[in-house]
Amino acid sequence: MTKRIGVLTAGGDCPGLNAAIRGVGKTAQGTYDMRVLGFRDGFRGLVENRVVDLDRAKLSGILTIGGTILGTSRDKPHKMRVDGRNVDMTDVIVRNYAANHLDALVCLGGGGTQKNALVLQEHGLNVITLPKTIDNDVGLTDVSFGFDTALGIATDAIDRLHSTAHSHHRIIVVEIMGHRSGWLALGAGMAGGADVILLPEIPYDIQAVAKAVTDRVRYGLNFSIVAVAEGAMSMQDAARVQDYQQRIALAQERGDRKARKKAKAELKAFEASGADQHTLRLTRQLEALTGLESRPTILGHLQRGGTPSAADRLLATRLGSVCADLIDAGHYGVMVAARGDSAEPVPLEQVAGNKKLVPPDHPWVKSAKNVGICLGVGV
Repeated sequence: MTKRIGVLTAGGDCPGLNAAIRGVGKTAQGTYDMRVLGFRDGFRGLVENRVVDLDRAKLSGILTIGGTILGTSRDKPHKMRVDGRNVDMTDVIVRNYAANHLDALVCLGGGGTQKNALVLQEHGLNVITLPKTIDNDVGLTDVSFGFDTALGIATDAIDRLHSTAHSHHRIIVVEIMGHRSGWLALGAGMAGGADVILLPEIPYDIQAVAKAVTDRVRYGLNFSIVAVAEGAMSMQDAARVQDYQQRIALAQERGDRKARKKAKAELKAFEASGADQHTLRLTRQLEALTGLESRPTILGHLQRGGTPSAADRLLATRLGSVCADLIDAGHYGVMVAARGDSAEPVPLEQVAGNKKLVPPDHPWVKSAKNVGICLGVGV
């Protein structure tokens, strides 16, 4: 009997999603004679039963296209905005899964998608996921598709900023995506020759950053490139976040829901208040401390767009192909993780909530220090 599989893309878009859809679809159809259905706009499309038949014609010519032909959203099955309120739509998804006679559902996404897929698995659906994110922070996979392309874009941007920084004797502070993980800022900063790299995993001392810049001036280098991850924090801000987190944990331990809710709200407000201003504030601080003209550059969603790199196309294709192999074998409830040049299934229970951050002793960190890059610590 012909198997029927559904495919959706959830969370933020990134290069390589279409290559992964194609990898799943072409292998499923060509090797296993399966029928492949796509759901538009992530889990919302599954709730609203907006289906497209991913036949051979639909899969043709999409390998090099950025974004996702299916569209995406950040909707969660158990907390979906409907008529102005959050509603648990998991049961609707289960019904539509059955109505479309699906044998498996393939979810392409990052950390949030892994959690949402686990919820659906716990409700009896056969689910398989693929790791997608430019942040490269999905746990238990060597790399996520989308990262290599974004890394190239951010590196190219830093390359271009060198000439204006040098010509005008400026500090250029370039903000790179990454939220709570610094892989993108660290990789692009090293590849682009940044002089300072600030990561969420290593709270920085502004005095140490200013000293690194003024030391360069003493050596006759009157410009600097500062690569900062969007989630980077000063030591002072990191201490405040830790205080909020301790209050939340203490309230949880005491069973004080009111205190826990209040502390979580305060933490969220604190993080939101600094999210849009951090890079601008850092730029002003460096100008005041060093006397050098300083300019911010925020790359933003530029890093998510464009044609996927060859590495991302290859990675997405082989993970998608292995995904179809696993469906044929009836192996569900897993994420297809990259392992060197191969791939292997990892249980969703182990992946969901497992965020891959930059370890302080990671070889990239050591190499950055060895070549004289300031990571914001040690005056």
